[in-house]
Formats: sequence, structure tokens, C-alpha cells
Amino acid sequence: MSKIGKYIKEERKKAGLTQEEFAMRSGLGLRFVRELEQGKETVRLDKVNQALAMFGMEAVAGKKEG
Repeated sequence: MSKIGKYIKEERKKAGLTQEEFAMRSGLGLRFVRELEQGKETVRLDKVNQALAMFGMEAVAGKKEG
């Protein structure tokens, strides 16, 4: 699972939201939320940031960890 997907899943659960509730509140599709939490590598950054915005966070470009 990706770090971002793991973070979203943990924060969503802390907030007491199901994937369906999170998808509705964030304006994202349920399928996208499921794939993000499962660590799918080919996700759109704009949608990732839409999900992260629910927790006051955003993904930014940076140097790849080696």
C-alpha cells in the first residue's frame, strides 16, 4: 500500500467515515477511493490532492526516496 493510500485510510477511519461516505464528502468516486487506499500506482495527482484536502494536506513533487 502506498504511503498516501495508507494515510488516507487511517485518517478516514479516525474520522469515522466509510469509504462510501468519504467518497461522497470529498466529491470523489468510490472506485477511486478504493483503488487509492489499495495503493494503485496509476492515480491522478489532482484527485489524490482532492482526497488529501479533506485532512488539510496535499501531495507535492519531491525527490524520489532511494
